[in-house]
Amino acid sequence: MREGFSNIRIGMFLEIATTLGALLGAFLATRIPTSALAIIFGAVLLYSAYLSRKPRPSAQRNLPPDPLATRLRMNGTFPDVDGPRCYNVQNVPSGFSLMFGAGALSGLLGIGSGAVKVLAMDQAMRIPFKVSTTTSNFMIGVTAAASAGVYLSRGYVDPGLAMPVMLGVLAGSLLGTRILVKAETKSLRLVFSLVILVLGLQMLYNGLWGKI
Repeated sequence: MREGFSNIRIGMFLEIATTLGALLGAFLATRIPTSALAIIFGAVLLYSAYLSRKPRPSAQRNLPPDPLATRLRMNGTFPDVDGPRCYNVQNVPSGFSLMFGAGALSGLLGIGSGAVKVLAMDQAMRIPFKVSTTTSNFMIGVTAAASAGVYLSRGYVDPGLAMPVMLGVLAGSLLGTRILVKAETKSLRLVFSLVILVLGLQMLYNGLWGKI
């Protein structure tokens, strides 16, 4: 936020969808076989890993403003090598729907849905990659808190285990934010595609062997 990458208006608008999805997913977690969902989600992530490694064509970087995004004042700027760079948000309804699905997956499978959020903003809404990743980080706490409350009330959360994990995530995220500001988008896309490739393979393995 301080560096000017996160789009707060986009994050707060899409948090409505992710929070509702997370609550629905958490309530359905004990009623739906998660193994099948994990297999489907893993396959989607593998395909997404293929899509996300490709840089966006220049024609998609200068699209005209979307009327709904303009009305909601979602278009913005972010720091680039040559100075502030403007961008226009596209396909707001599609992005909102995908965010609902991301929140539901987070609640159903007990995973962080940041990868799906980034893909929704990057591929569907045509938001620059750095803005997508930083805005996803801004949103993740609200989404996680929505489903975590349900799990905590059911006794599914072990605070003693969560605390050291949280400290590790905090240290890694602080380091990641410092790297992101100076990193090239091409390198970030490559790292992101590798991460969701590993996540997709893990979800397929867990789903096929019934470990989720």
